[in-house]
Amino acid sequence: MLRCSSLCVPLELETERGSKDGRPVGHDAELHKKRNAVERLINKLKAWPGIATRYDKTPAGYLANLHLRATMIWIRDLTRTTP
Repeated sequence: MLRCSSLCVPLELETERGSKDGRPVGHDAELHKKRNAVERLINKLKAWPGIATRYDKTPAGYLANLHLRATMIWIRDLTRTTP
């Protein structure tokens, strides 16, 4: 079975356990970095009350709020990385 997202990973890989401390058998560092980035972005988006509670009455309004919040996050991150 596959869990589909932008990164499709077979569920069997996630449920297999190694012999040491129940850790997963394999670890793909690049895949972990990508998943972590996506999860952190979703958490940043949900930190805004309008998105977390979905107050908007129309899908277009909700999408506009998502775009606004994503732009705010992008600009803040851009100003932090620029010397």
